[in-house]
Amino acid sequence: MKKSKKIILIILVSLISIYIIYAIYLLITNPVDTYVIKKGTLAQEEPGIGYIIRNEKVIKGENYENGIYSIVSEGQKVGNGDSIFRYYSDSEKEITQKLNELNYKIQELLEKEENNTPSADIKSIENQIEDKLVNTRILNNIQEINDYKDSIDSLISKKIDFIGDVTTNSEIKQLVAQKKEYEKQLKNGAEYKKAEMSGIVSYRVDGLEEELTEENFNNLTEEYLDNLDLKTGQIVATSNECGKIIDNFNCYIAVTTDSEEGMSSEVGDSVQIRISDKEKVDAEIAQINEESGKRTIIFKLNQMTENLINHRKIAIDIIWWDESGLKVPNQALIEENGLYYVLRNRAGVQSKILVKVTFKTDKFSIIESYQTEELQELGISEDEIKNYKKINNYDEIMLQ
Repeated sequence: MKKSKKIILIILVSLISIYIIYAIYLLITNPVDTYVIKKGTLAQEEPGIGYIIRNEKVIKGENYENGIYSIVSEGQKVGNGDSIFRYYSDSEKEITQKLNELNYKIQELLEKEENNTPSADIKSIENQIEDKLVNTRILNNIQEINDYKDSIDSLISKKIDFIGDVTTNSEIKQLVAQKKEYEKQLKNGAEYKKAEMSGIVSYRVDGLEEELTEENFNNLTEEYLDNLDLKTGQIVATSNECGKIIDNFNCYIAVTTDSEEGMSSEVGDSVQIRISDKEKVDAEIAQINEESGKRTIIFKLNQMTENLINHRKIAIDIIWWDESGLKVPNQALIEENGLYYVLRNRAGVQSKILVKVTFKTDKFSIIESYQTEELQELGISEDEIKNYKKINNYDEIMLQ
């Protein structure tokens, strides 16, 4: 009996050893990967080329050949009736030169004056000039530099006007009076243009303002847009002859597509448009034009950005949908009879858990646990529902 027990024990130990060696071999030759569940987001995105359509009004005067002096800078908001720019008058250069000479003379006289203590108003203007001079050191855009220069010139002129009111120096008073006379001549000889609606001021005019409009939506097709011969990403050049006012509330982007999402979309559907890495705006499908098996979809955007003002044709991404939740690789899903399961590994104990797949892409899925009512609708027994285990964030699951 003792000898038989030893033999049985030896056989059992041998079998266990063989099993362990075989299991190690399987792990080496067929390693089992695991994945830690984390919350994430899935999105269905489509790259495209968008043509920008704005509600805009071009403003042009009779003296456009003289060039523009901007009163309101590019991108600033104005109200209906506000002055936005003027055209240089024929004698502008001559008068401007005289004004500069006067300002120089007045500045020289001020430096020679004793007890030249500035008032609070003058000190405030000097601080504003100093701030703008500091800011100009970091500018590299010619339009912004010119805007700052014009603003500084205006502040200097305002400062001298204040000095003319408080100074007792008769020579300075006379020069300031002469300066105001020149400014009056300059103003009387210029053509001022005002905003014809509220919105954003822009001097980037490309000639398509009357063509790419809401009234022309029905004509917007791939062929029509291609024939405009525009370069993607090109910044619209600044005009020196006219300006325009852009509606800052609504904007449209027309995109031609034959994707599954685009072909199944409907007017009124909500999406998101990614204009750049840092810009993502909400949009709604306003109109769909079909031609030659493709669709030109016109998206309505609810805000205006710098990119939408400066360009006419840009690369974008259409985000048809996105969903957040527990994100898992599709290799973790086990499909049986139309239902999905994951194999959870907790402290070496594996559990097969029924999960609901809410969204799925080629590589990943968003999953969640079923509610009791949903399990009942699936025909799951009361005992199984009672013992139903839910999947959680940071659970470890096996990859198939």
